[in-house]
Amino acid sequence: MNICIIAEGSYPYVTGGVSSWIHSLVTHFPEHEFVIYTIGAHESQRGQFKYTLPPNVVQVKETFLDGFADESKEKARPVRLTAGQKEAFRSLLTGEKNADWEPLFELLRSEQFRTPADFLMSKPFFGAVAELCAEKYSQIPFTEMVWAVRSMILPLFLSVRHDIPQADLYHSVSTGYAGVIGALAKHLYGKPFLLTEHGIYSREREEEIIKADWVKGYFKDMWIEYFYRLSGCAYDYADEVITLFNRNKEIEIELGCDPDKIRIIPNGVNDADYAEVAGPPADGGAPVRLGAIVRIVPIKDIKTMIHSFALVKQQVPEAELYIMGPADEDEEYYNECVQLIESLRVEGIVLTGGVRIKDYLGRMDLILLSSVSEGMPLAVLEAMASAKPVVSTDVGSCRELLYGRDDGIGPAGVVVPVMHYDRMADEIVTLCKNRNLREQMGRNGLERIRKHYTHKGFIESYRKLYASYEGAGQWRASASN
Repeated sequence: MNICIIAEGSYPYVTGGVSSWIHSLVTHFPEHEFVIYTIGAHESQRGQFKYTLPPNVVQVKETFLDGFADESKEKARPVRLTAGQKEAFRSLLTGEKNADWEPLFELLRSEQFRTPADFLMSKPFFGAVAELCAEKYSQIPFTEMVWAVRSMILPLFLSVRHDIPQADLYHSVSTGYAGVIGALAKHLYGKPFLLTEHGIYSREREEEIIKADWVKGYFKDMWIEYFYRLSGCAYDYADEVITLFNRNKEIEIELGCDPDKIRIIPNGVNDADYAEVAGPPADGGAPVRLGAIVRIVPIKDIKTMIHSFALVKQQVPEAELYIMGPADEDEEYYNECVQLIESLRVEGIVLTGGVRIKDYLGRMDLILLSSVSEGMPLAVLEAMASAKPVVSTDVGSCRELLYGRDDGIGPAGVVVPVMHYDRMADEIVTLCKNRNLREQMGRNGLERIRKHYTHKGFIESYRKLYASYEGAGQWRASASN
């Protein structure tokens, strides 16, 4: 079977997290051919793969959301929209009712547009923006609204106009633009469409937009609602929605996903792969070493971790913190973290860059995660498989992973509120001073991995899922609508 994996902002340009998940998936299914349809932010990423692709990846289709932005300067041509297209575009902007994506796809892929400018400078576009101002944003200058809506629609316009490779099955690994492409593929070819949602994409975009400087305050709600509508497209078109843990399922239902479509397949790791580094350090835990398996990017909130460690050092002066992960994804944020370390004058923090994690795990006493948003973080699974306790923010599945769901196994760590570096520091200090507690939590984590989160179970669940769609064609897609 030929399967098209649709990824946004991850594989194969970024290591860890969703990228590692995709790489593991395609590597363990040599019986299937995979096409990777990858959506990147910048053309400069083209060909900059961080993974050696397995031989069953037969094509990588690279698309970029800035690829044709300069073409919008060309002179526009006259544009005509059908009544259905006008209403669909209006609903996409206003959110008064669910957007009708079939006429939207026809509109945005119309051959009457040579460039984005043909649509974004057209009378129908200005008319829709004028209606939006009149109905919902009467206090906002029209020109500002035009530019705001253009910046929203341009990436969607660019993404849906690319050719989509034909496949037997389409599998998006997030909502957002990747989810819309999966929905479009189903619309075009009538083939089944699966959606796996690791974190809740629309919630993550909401977090980013609330903090963003590039979005003016009165446009933030508009952007947030827009991303929720993109997610709704994926939920509506998907034949099945796979999520990783129960809380995600509850959120998806709150956001309008049909509960009958949703199934839970948790991620998993092979504990045998970590046997050589499992358990407390051989040197007896002096000094106490804290580790973070993490990309240095804002969503991981490394600054909270640094502030927390500064407080830990006041009570455990011999403690060391190893932040293990690539720093090249957001150089500006990395430099801000370095400056924060210097301004706090905190010693004992080692920024390792990209490393082989197992070379460090064996020396760690405790693993930290300070993210503001997660799905089911591989870093926590790896820590548990290594019998290391974890102090994590209460995001994604971390509470379920560390405390279990009435499984009779004790805690494998502690969760604390997001951005509460003082609370995180208190829990770290408690564990630093109690080796027996650290070791018991480590044993609990390993037991929970073996019982609920094995890599074999993860792969077998997807093997059965893919097998259920072998031979599926137009009839299956039609039956799901």
